[in-house]
Amino acid sequence: MQPEALQLLVTRTMPYGKYQGRLIADLPGNYLNWMARTGFPKGELGKLLALMHELDHNGLSSLLDPLRNK
Repeated sequence: MQPEALQLLVTRTMPYGKYQGRLIADLPGNYLNWMARTGFPKGELGKLLALMHELDHNGLSSLLDPLRNK
């Protein structure tokens, strides 16, 4: 994992779907779980969603708090 990816989680928004416009770091866990079951999209977005799922699943979402509003 690259440190820049963590910063992207708190700055990049979901480009489509029910949660369009919401920060990837703010996506609900059940949505991330659903994405993990059905398959993450290809490319950078998929990698970011997979990383956020891993953080959320392991209770590490609070690690992103210091990166918000930087």
